[in-house]
Parts: sequence; C-alpha cells; structure tokens
Amino acid sequence: MKSTIHPTDYRPVVFSDDVAGFAFLTQSTAQTNETIKWEDGSEYPLVKVHISSASHPFFTGEERIIDTEGRVDRFKAKFAAAEARKEALASKAKKAAAKKAAKAEQ
Repeated sequence: MKSTIHPTDYRPVVFSDDVAGFAFLTQSTAQTNETIKWEDGSEYPLVKVHISSASHPFFTGEERIIDTEGRVDRFKAKFAAAEARKEALASKAKKAAAKKAAKAEQ
C-alpha cells in the first residue's frame, strides 16, 4: 500500500444536519470555513450536511421529502403544466368533434 496517498491531517470536525437538528463530533479531513462552539466549550470546524442518520428514511423508518434545491417544486410544476396541456388538448378535440358533428347534421 502506498504511504503517500492517504491523508494525515485528521482533526476534530462537527457534522451538522440542520433539518433533523442533529450534530456529532468526529475526526475528519473535510475542509470548511465555518466554525461552531461545541458542547465542551471548544470551537470546531463545522460541516453542514443535508441528510444524516437522524433524517434518512432508512434509519428513521419514515418517508420525508427533503427539498434542498427546489427539485420537488419544479417536478410538481412540470406535472401540473403537463396536466393542463392534456386537458386543453382534450377540450380542443372535444370542440372540434362537436363542430364536425354539427356540420354533419346540416
């Protein structure tokens, strides 16, 4: 095994899941500019995470949508627009059929 490829600058870092209100202190090489005052009174580098074991459905047993970048809203808007287009086309086809039937009766 190569001795020069593994990091050696491990330091205490706090990982925080703001959605679940969960944080833990561990050793890491993760780089960050933020810091936080921990329970022991010391200040440590802070890494914010979107999902942790406190909020992941596999560990919690419940399904919760965590929308950090608006993906769910964009999907819902896209789906609603598709439904509106579908209804508009159906309405247009219905009007055309009614018009055609009216001409056929004359």
